[in-house]
Amino acid sequence: MTTKELLYGALLTGLALLIPLAFQGWLQVTIPPFSATLASHLPTMLAMTISPWTAALVGAGSSLGFLLTLGPVVALRAAVHILFGVAGAWLYARDQTLWKALLLTLPIHALGETLVVLPFGFSFQQALLVIGLGTALHHLADGAITSAVFQALSKAGVRLDLSGKGTVNHL
Repeated sequence: MTTKELLYGALLTGLALLIPLAFQGWLQVTIPPFSATLASHLPTMLAMTISPWTAALVGAGSSLGFLLTLGPVVALRAAVHILFGVAGAWLYARDQTLWKALLLTLPIHALGETLVVLPFGFSFQQALLVIGLGTALHHLADGAITSAVFQALSKAGVRLDLSGKGTVNHL
């Protein structure tokens, strides 16, 4: 991991911690047993454009933030950010556009969160229909937010990756 990757990873991890801590109840959508915090995937999704290690670091920070605010079940769901973030970073590094990487990681994210809640008394049907579908919709919404932020950063001259792909044309 380079110094630049570590720096961006630390900044995005701080944001991943801040979102659940500062916006608890404000950016949250709750349809029991599902809950979602808008833009909570943004740091991990941006980290996908940097490197797999950075995405893993940011995903772990996200999980810690949700552990502190919403408890172990939501924290385990947030730990899935590590998996889809690393997979997305791998795809992005192999010349996929950001949107394609986001779409290809959607099933990993939705199924991962579905499986994580099963030991906590959720039926597979409830977990799949409520948690899985909710996560898929949340992933798409946060993907749109991430693309807008990525585009704004690119236009401002902020390159998150070292490959030169971090441009508006690589959305």
